[in-house]
Amino acid sequence: MNHALHEHLLKKYDRPGPRYTSYPTAPTWTADFGDAEHRSSLARAAAEPGAPMAMYVHLPFCRSMCFYCGCSVIVSKDDSKAERYVGEVLDEARLARAALTAARPVAQHHWGGGTPTFLPPEQLERLFSGLAELFPLAPGAEVSIEVDPRVTTVPQLEALRRCGFDRISMGVQDFDPQVQETIHRVQSFELTRDLVQAARAVGFTSVNVDLVYGLPHQRPETFAKSIEMVLQLRPDRLACYGYAHVPWLKKHQRVIPEAALPRGADKLALYLLTLEALQAAGYLPIGMDHFGLAQDKLVQAAQRGELHRNFMGYTTAPAEDMLSFGVTAISEMAGAFAQNVKTLVDYREHLEAGKLPVERGLRRSDDDERRRRIILDLMCRFRLDYADHGGREQFTQRYATAFAALPEMADDGLVEMSDSGLRVTELGRLFVRNLAMPFDAYLERQRQGSGPMFSRTV
Repeated sequence: MNHALHEHLLKKYDRPGPRYTSYPTAPTWTADFGDAEHRSSLARAAAEPGAPMAMYVHLPFCRSMCFYCGCSVIVSKDDSKAERYVGEVLDEARLARAALTAARPVAQHHWGGGTPTFLPPEQLERLFSGLAELFPLAPGAEVSIEVDPRVTTVPQLEALRRCGFDRISMGVQDFDPQVQETIHRVQSFELTRDLVQAARAVGFTSVNVDLVYGLPHQRPETFAKSIEMVLQLRPDRLACYGYAHVPWLKKHQRVIPEAALPRGADKLALYLLTLEALQAAGYLPIGMDHFGLAQDKLVQAAQRGELHRNFMGYTTAPAEDMLSFGVTAISEMAGAFAQNVKTLVDYREHLEAGKLPVERGLRRSDDDERRRRIILDLMCRFRLDYADHGGREQFTQRYATAFAALPEMADDGLVEMSDSGLRVTELGRLFVRNLAMPFDAYLERQRQGSGPMFSRTV
C-alpha cells in the first residue's frame, strides 16, 4: 500500500471498535446473570458428554505493573497469596464439576495472567493435577501457558513439563531500551533467549513470542531491530498485537506519554513492517495478528478453515465451549457467557457461600448466534459463504443494513462481493474489525452510551 492509500483508509476506518473475541461483546452483558444462570449453562453443556471443551485458568498476580497492560492483574510480592489462590481456584473447579454432571474431555487447557509463573513449582503442579483430576485431558490435548521471562525459572519450566504443558508463550513487546523503560518492562534479549532455549531443552514443543506495536517511542528503525532479534529465536509462532490505549479503563495507562504514541499511519507502518519481515523469514499470517511456521498447528488450522476465536484469541481448538476459572475469568458454555467477579475478596466470599463467583453474563439469542457465526467467518476464515447462512436472498434481507455498508468497503478494496458470498482481501485483513462491525446489532447503542468503550481498530 502506498502512503496516500494509508492516509485515505485510516481517516475513514481508524475508529473505536471491538476486537471480537466474543459476540455479543462484554459491554452488553448484564449483572442479572449469576450463579444460578451459570449452573443452568453447565447443566445444558452436560447434555453433550463426548464433545470436547476448552479450559482457561486466570492467574492474576504480577510482581510489577507494566504500564501498557490491558489485562486484569494484581500486583503483589506476597508469595503466600499463591497457595491460597490455588486452593480457591480448585474450590471453584469442584463447584463447576458438580454442576457439569457429565464429563467433557478437555481438548485445550490454557493458563494466562497476570503471570502464571508467579506460582512456585509445587503450586503449579498442585493446581494442574487438581484440575486434571476433575476435568481429564482428551488424547492429544494442547496444554499451554503464558509466562513472563523476567520471573520464570528453569525449575518452574521443569514442573510445567511434568504436568504436560507443551506450548509456552512469552511476552517481548519490544527490545528497545527507551520503549521498555517507558512501559515499565525492562527485559533483555539475552534473558529472553535463555528462557526460550531452556523451554526447548526441557521439552516444550512450541514456543510463541508476543510483540506489541503502537507503544510509546516506537519507530520503524528501532522496531525492525526488535523483530530481527526475535527472529533469531525462531519461535514457532508469533503474535503482533496493536497496543490498545484505553486509559479510561486502565488507569495505569495514564502515565504513558500520549505525545510519544505512534498514531494512524505511523502505527500502521509498524505492523506492515512486521508483516513484511515475518513473511520474508518464512512465517505465514494467521488471522489479523498471528504468524506461524508452516508446521505450526495454528497455521494448519487456518489452512483447513478451522481457525476459531475466543477469549484466548485465535485458537486451534475444535471446542465451542470454554470453562474458565479465577478472578475475572470468562466462561463460554452452551451459548452463554459468564464472567467472574473482579476482586479476591468477592471471589472468596462467593466460594465460601458455595456459589460460582459469576458477576455478569449473557445468554445468546438466536439472532446473536447467527451474527456470531458471520463475525467468526470474517475474522477467522476471511470469507463468508451465503450457503452457510441460509442462502444469499435470506442473508441480504436479514442483514440489509449491514449489507448496505459493504459496497463502499468493496470500492475501497477491503472486500470482494460475489453471488456466492464475501471474501476479505489482503488489504481488508488490516481492517477486518471494521468489516465485522456492521453485523454487530449492539454497536450503535454502545456508541450512544456515556464515554468510550473500545480501542481503535488500527
